[in-house]
Amino acid sequence: MANQVIRCKAAVAWEAGKPLSIEEIEVAPPKAHEVRIKILATAVCHTDAYTLSGADPEGCFPVILGHEGAGIVESVGEGVTKLKAGDTVIPLYIPQCGECKFCLNPKTNLCQKIRVTQGKGLMPDGTSRFTCKGKSVFHFMGTSTFSEYTVVADISVAKIDPSAPLDKVCLLGCGISTGYGAAVNTAKVEPGSTCAVFGLGGVGLAVIMGCKVAGASRIIGIDINKDKFAKAKEFGASECISPQDFSKSIQEVLIEMTDGGVDYSFECIGNVKVMRSALEAAHKGWGVSVVVGVAASGEEISTRPFQLVTGRTWKGTAFGGWKSVESVPKLVSEYMSKKIKVDEFVTGNLSFDQINQAFDLMHSGNSIRTILKM
Repeated sequence: MANQVIRCKAAVAWEAGKPLSIEEIEVAPPKAHEVRIKILATAVCHTDAYTLSGADPEGCFPVILGHEGAGIVESVGEGVTKLKAGDTVIPLYIPQCGECKFCLNPKTNLCQKIRVTQGKGLMPDGTSRFTCKGKSVFHFMGTSTFSEYTVVADISVAKIDPSAPLDKVCLLGCGISTGYGAAVNTAKVEPGSTCAVFGLGGVGLAVIMGCKVAGASRIIGIDINKDKFAKAKEFGASECISPQDFSKSIQEVLIEMTDGGVDYSFECIGNVKVMRSALEAAHKGWGVSVVVGVAASGEEISTRPFQLVTGRTWKGTAFGGWKSVESVPKLVSEYMSKKIKVDEFVTGNLSFDQINQAFDLMHSGNSIRTILKM
């Protein structure tokens, strides 16, 4: 099918706030420096729901969502040299061109080569490769994995070990990598340190895993849903607490529990009030607090400047600080050698046609990640 339009199934979001619709779409062949991928497994993430809700300022409709996927390269466009048909890959929502000043700076992973067009739901040349019922359909985060076939920029693809189970490693396309990297790359958690993780969903569990791998001696999980505590402890949390069990603020509770505050705190919810709590729970003089959760458009964070003057550091992270093209294959290898958990994040498998059910499971708080088999 190289150089030909492929007809396949995709879950189209026609408008904000409405369920996804399984449609037959046309996927155009890849142009120069593009890759067409047959997606074999994908997962549903809160970021997909955030855009579908209409709260995302960059959200545009109709669109094919999805950014935690894995598959096989079907064909490549002109000028693609590092990938070929048959390669096993994970599409990346943060590319790595290797040439822009961001890629050349070891302090960041935020490649900007295609940021403008990606934010508009378009390929780098300003057009779409998706058509449905005669209408052009937007891309999402440069990946659009809720389709049996997708087209992505060649700098947005990680070539991985072909023996890796795609219905597991697809999760390394976002949530697990983000949380794990927040601990080991952004915070640089040190052996023997004390950590607090706010929000015990998939990303929060990955942060706990990262803190554990880094050698933290005490990891406190915080969530209002106590049903999540058992799983958090499986991932390495030493104890878990709910803010609703205390009459004082959660930061005051943590300061008392830890003799002055934690060495590292992580906000994995996207709630600006919790971001403040996480910062203020960090220890005076050296505490570091990392914002991992994505807040809604227009939200602002606040604290008293004295919190920073007295030695706390407020940081943010995107995709856990990983330089994507080079790092994701290494993360797959770490999973294959059992250094990091991935299987334990999967709470269920559904067919692609049941995608709206996967969203319902996520919103219910009863699932970490549901995998859709294409």
